[in-house]
Amino acid sequence: MVTSSHPQIQPILSSKDANIYYGNFLAVRDVTIDIPKNSITAFIGPSGCGKSTVLRCFNRLNDLIKTFKMRGRMNYHGQDLYSPEIDPVAVRRQIGMVFQKPNPFPKSIYDNIAFGPRLVNYKGDMDELVERSLRGSALWDEVKDKLNESGLALSGGQQQRLCIARAIAMQPDVILMDEPCSALDPISTLKVEDLLQELKEKYTIVIVTHNMQQASRASDYTAFFNVEQTDRGRTGHIVEYDRTEVIFQNPQQQATQSYVSGRFG
Repeated sequence: MVTSSHPQIQPILSSKDANIYYGNFLAVRDVTIDIPKNSITAFIGPSGCGKSTVLRCFNRLNDLIKTFKMRGRMNYHGQDLYSPEIDPVAVRRQIGMVFQKPNPFPKSIYDNIAFGPRLVNYKGDMDELVERSLRGSALWDEVKDKLNESGLALSGGQQQRLCIARAIAMQPDVILMDEPCSALDPISTLKVEDLLQELKEKYTIVIVTHNMQQASRASDYTAFFNVEQTDRGRTGHIVEYDRTEVIFQNPQQQATQSYVSGRFG
């Protein structure tokens, strides 16, 4: 396994020898990775290799699965995310998530953005926060005259950008994205990819994608996950992690070369 010591800056997220279980089943093993600040890191690999499982560990979403267990360390700014004194809800405010399928609330566009800040008793100017969040997701100009209309009335691509705006409104440090473009058409996908380049100026982004072209276009770093058959089932692991151009143009592992050239997956 090749892991990263490439980023020369202090990583904002990192894991060390993390093993992730569902019950007694080892789903992902030996996850060691450093994710640098203000970058886009892509997780790629075949289905079932643990990409989304690892992503969800970074904001404790897997805690909602009764059989989930994690051994090893997952850190945020050097702090162990699974330390007993850590509040998972507070973690999710700092490390937001955008899911595969756009999931606006059945509320107005304005209320979709304001929902989270209201929950945490945001004391600032809500109108300003809503506008700033929608501008941050490149959606403001398209919806500024219909903020009271339902978020469900937007197109699929607009809905996903609304969900990104909803994440931004919580003023996070990190945004995790689990295949955010898989349900979108090519034009909407490119809009989201362009948006990612703007967002990384302010946020650290980790994205799971099955789209090799997207990973090569949009990310700064890429982690290739693969899966191996064990006596108990299929266990995922990181094969190689490096700058994206290295993974796609000069990978060090044969399995990486085979995957990015389309020989399996």
